Amino acid sequence: MGPLRAFLGRAARPICGALLALGLLAAGGGARAQDAPPPFPVYENDLILHDVVFNDGERMDELKLHYLALGMPKRTPRGEVTNAVLLLHGTTGSGRNFLAPTLARNLFGPGQPLDLAKYFVILPDGVGAGKSSKPSDGLHARFPHYGYKDQVDLQKRLVEQAFGITHLRLVLGTSMGGMQAWLWGERYPDFVDLLVPIAALPAPIAGRNMLWREMLIRAIETDPDWRGGEYDPAHPPRAWLRTFAPLFAIMTGNAERLEQAAPTRPDAIALYDRLVREAAKYDANDMLYAFQSSADYDPTPDLEKIKPPVLAIEFADDLVNPPELGIMEAALKRLPQAEYVLIPRGMTYGHQTLNYADIWGHYLAAFLAKHGG
Repeated sequence: MGPLRAFLGRAARPICGALLALGLLAAGGGARAQDAPPPFPVYENDLILHDVVFNDGERMDELKLHYLALGMPKRTPRGEVTNAVLLLHGTTGSGRNFLAPTLARNLFGPGQPLDLAKYFVILPDGVGAGKSSKPSDGLHARFPHYGYKDQVDLQKRLVEQAFGITHLRLVLGTSMGGMQAWLWGERYPDFVDLLVPIAALPAPIAGRNMLWREMLIRAIETDPDWRGGEYDPAHPPRAWLRTFAPLFAIMTGNAERLEQAAPTRPDAIALYDRLVREAAKYDANDMLYAFQSSADYDPTPDLEKIKPPVLAIEFADDLVNPPELGIMEAALKRLPQAEYVLIPRGMTYGHQTLNYADIWGHYLAAFLAKHGG
């Protein structure tokens, strides 16, 4: 048993073979995600928690938190891990998203921002996603209604109980994970050195962002085969996908990429059909819970509680987090240690730019170097 596998536990197992295309719904992400897998070992394992109480009082007798790990932990003479990094995924993803070539090949290699010779990287699957406990495992609509605060609290339990980590060098999150990074700074300001929320505004979801989310939620709830969430897994609801798939692509992509993918009317119709087919991998209950889970997200009252330096990265063509609202500028006035990078429109992919570390990774590298590497 190698040292990392011993550190992770006997159940840790390497992921081998052709690894993980992102499978993005939005146009523009597919071609580059078909490259070879990253050239480093990846380990995965589960942490089982018992008698879990959520913030709204709901409970689970047993909850599984799945995670991946990259690199090696470095310890002080007292056994404290000093190089742990937590990467948090978006709403429709899992920790595996960070292994897509457009991210992994620009983040984890020698001399790159999160060089695995230097950092120990943890990629959890949030509750409701990936291989962590989720409604589609069997509880369906009886699954507890978790929120973003629950996710952050459980992420802290994961790094503490699975690895014995008492301090994180960095929490970086994309989209939903970025919003959770903001909450990390408020809920556990002494547990982490640095925060990097990407494509995530420090304000409750409202306006256009809430409108499109509510469209997705209602598309599920009004699907005639949804049946209050207690549908037959062998015959799952499918009508909601006709709203979810194209709307997700519109909101998270950008006009230029969609025009390239569908330059004619027949092309656009074919793209619509392809997006709906590809979205069939998503379970209706899992997506319903995931989109509803943002209801408790509102970092605005407690921004001053954030102690770690923050690097907030946004994209000028992001319809989900439109910079013209001025939300980030207002937040920066309350965060003296925060930096804000707005990447201009150009070689971007709208909200999906978060999946291309070649576009934003050098800002992360400079931020880490500024604060001690």
